[in-house]
Amino acid sequence: MCSRIRFAAIVALFIPVSAINAQNIKDYDRLFTGHDTLEVEIQGPLWALAKERSDVGEVDAIFRYTAQDGNLVEFDIALRTRGNLRRNPAICNFPPLRINFKKSQTKDTLFDKQDKLKLVTHCKDGSQDYVQDVISEYLAYRMFNQLTDYSFAVRLVKIRYVYEDKNRTVDSYGILLEHDNRLAKRIEASKPDADKTTISSLRREDLNLVSVFQYFIGNTDFSPRSSFPGEGCCHNQALFVPADGLRYTIPYDFDQAGLVNAQHAKPNPRFGFRSVRTRLYRGRCINNDLLPDTLEKFRAHRADFEALLDNQSELTKTTRGNMRKYINGFYKIIDDPRAVDKHLLTKCI
Repeated sequence: MCSRIRFAAIVALFIPVSAINAQNIKDYDRLFTGHDTLEVEIQGPLWALAKERSDVGEVDAIFRYTAQDGNLVEFDIALRTRGNLRRNPAICNFPPLRINFKKSQTKDTLFDKQDKLKLVTHCKDGSQDYVQDVISEYLAYRMFNQLTDYSFAVRLVKIRYVYEDKNRTVDSYGILLEHDNRLAKRIEASKPDADKTTISSLRREDLNLVSVFQYFIGNTDFSPRSSFPGEGCCHNQALFVPADGLRYTIPYDFDQAGLVNAQHAKPNPRFGFRSVRTRLYRGRCINNDLLPDTLEKFRAHRADFEALLDNQSELTKTTRGNMRKYINGFYKIIDDPRAVDKHLLTKCI
């Protein structure tokens, strides 16, 4: 089948959930129920798009993939660049993208009811190290999925970029990220129009889970309370409000995490680190009583995290080994009561 589409480029309840439940995502989001790598092609004026990097202007492009029945599905779409750090041409020569689908033209396809989707892209062409960065960040999302349904669903895509304005193709990987509105519907919550919040408005169990997860992956590039001017709350953590009013905070954007160890990542200057692989706990002291149960949850999912690494065939042996070593460092800390006291309980804020 062929349809033409324009391609415009939590605070979580602490419940014992082992992974994003396909039943919760439901049929209307079947794009995210599978975890096999989806092969797609994006064709358009990509050279001009990467050069201009407008955060409002869109360019027409074409999106293709092969459906399960073997038929080629093609959409006319619109796309634009997005993001902050990775949109800076001094840091990345290829920016993150936002894909704009028309729901009427994606009906009854894998992209049914999808609208605007964020695409996490490779930072630079020409090196497999940047491909490994994308796959590593994808696995960080999947690991949080193992801990709670109150997390962004993701799909890894193998992409062939066809530059209409440069007579070239680039093969890489990307991450399709569940839209905020779809996540809100899935968890039966709404997204508040706010640029900041208070710690007291967040669910304690959820905030503690997220705080330990950020420590687990070695990330300090986030805030559960506020963000940069003009951005919604909060910095790399999205707010969602269910009927009872207490907010979920759901993390995203893990390229600065030590687990990912991206080529373009830089240590947070606020803390004076020399390496992004240096961990620092940013959990709240008022939630220290919850830490034992939270750490037990991470122990219960250690095998799940290791299985994700083992089963991701696109990882190189070196990347897999480095990620496993980093994860082992986390468990060495949480399995030692003195280390928990030194690195978490006394480092809370």
